Amino acid sequence: MHLDIETILRILEGVFLIPFLYEVNQKILNRLESEYFFFSKRRMNILFFYHLLFGLIYYIYAHSNPSDSIAYYTRTQNFEGSWLQLFGTETTFINFVSYPFIRFGFSYEMMMLLFTWIGYWGFVLGFLFFKENIKEKVLVFKKVDLLTLILFFPNMHFWSASLGKGSLIFFGLMLFAFSISKPGKRKFGLLISSLLVFAIRPHMFLLLCAGGLYGVYFGKNLISKRNKIIGGAVVLAGLALLQNQILGVVNLNGSNNLWADFLAFSSKRSEDLSSATSGVNMAGYSFPEKVFTFWFRPLFLDAPGFLGVIVSIENFIYLLLFGKILKLNFFKFWKNAPSHVKSCLMIFILTSFAMTFIMSNLGIMIRQKTMIMYFMFFVIYYFLAYEKSNEVKLELERLRITASHKALKV
Repeated sequence: MHLDIETILRILEGVFLIPFLYEVNQKILNRLESEYFFFSKRRMNILFFYHLLFGLIYYIYAHSNPSDSIAYYTRTQNFEGSWLQLFGTETTFINFVSYPFIRFGFSYEMMMLLFTWIGYWGFVLGFLFFKENIKEKVLVFKKVDLLTLILFFPNMHFWSASLGKGSLIFFGLMLFAFSISKPGKRKFGLLISSLLVFAIRPHMFLLLCAGGLYGVYFGKNLISKRNKIIGGAVVLAGLALLQNQILGVVNLNGSNNLWADFLAFSSKRSEDLSSATSGVNMAGYSFPEKVFTFWFRPLFLDAPGFLGVIVSIENFIYLLLFGKILKLNFFKFWKNAPSHVKSCLMIFILTSFAMTFIMSNLGIMIRQKTMIMYFMFFVIYYFLAYEKSNEVKLELERLRITASHKALKV
C-alpha cells in the first residue's frame, strides 16, 4: 500500500469522521440501554472499536487484493447521470446508496468507514435479537460465553466492514431477524429490512420469505389463522409482482422450464468459479459433501494463505458448535420451537442448499455464508439454552423430592 500525501489526507478525513459516528452511537445506545434491561452500552462500544479494526484491516487488504469497494466508489464518482438513474437492484443499489455521500464530498476512506458503521449496527441488532429471545447465559467449551464468541467472530466482521453489499445485507438480515421475532410490533422493521434485502440480493429475499412463512405457519406462535392467511397472501402477491427481478438474478426470467434452466445455470456458474485461483472442483462431490464444503471449508489443509488459516480456525469452531445440536433431544425441541426459531433454521438451510449449487470458489463461499451464519447460531444458542433450562428444572424437581422425603422422615 503506497502512502502519498493525498492518501494520508484522505485517511485523516476518515479518522475525523469516527468521533461523529461515535457520538451518534451514544445517543442510540443510551436509548437502547434504557429500553432493554439486558443491554450493555459498554459491550457495544467495545464491539464498535473491534469492528473498526476490521474496517482498517479490510482497507489495507483492498489495496493489495482485488476489491469491489474501489470499483463501487470509482464507478459512482464517475457517474454523470442523475441519482434516480442509479436506482435498481444488486450492484446498482450500492451505487444508488453511495451517490449522495460521494457527491457531498465523501472520499473512498470516508465511504469505507460509513459502510463499516452500517455493518456494526447489524451486530447490535443481532445482539438484541439473541438477548431479547434467550434469557439464559450459555457457556460452551466449559467457560466461554457463547454470545460473546458469536459477536466477535473475525470473519463475520471482516466481510461486513467495507463499501459494498456485505455490510448492507448483513444489516438488513439482522433487522429482519430482530423484527420477525415480534412481527406485530415491528411491521416497519420487517418492511424496511425486506426492501433492503430485495434491493441488494433479490434471491435472498425469496429465501427470507420462504423461511419466514415456514416459521409463521409451523412454529409455536400466537398468530391467528386469519392473520396467517392475510400475511401469506401478501407475501405471495409480492413475490408474484417481483418474480422477474428475482429470477433475473440467475437469468431465468424468460424461462419455460425453471428447474432444468436453473441446473444448467448453476453448472456453468460452478465451472466458471472453480477456474479461479481459490476454486474447488465440486463436480464429483455428493450433495452432503457440497453442503459441508459451504459450511466448514477451508479447514486448515485447504486454507488459502494466512487469512485462510484464521478462517479455518473459525470454521472449526463452527463445526464444534454444529455438533452440539446433533442429539435426539433436538427433534423434541424442534417440534415445539417458536416460529422465529423455525424461520431461522429454514432460512439457513434453504440458503445453504441454494448456494451449494453455484458456489465452488472458497473466497466467495467464505464471504457469502457470513450472510446467514447468525441464523444458525441463533438456533444453536436457543437449543443450548433450552437444554440448560430443562437441566435446571430437573435439578429443582430433584431437590423438591429430596426435601419432601426428608420432611416425611421427620
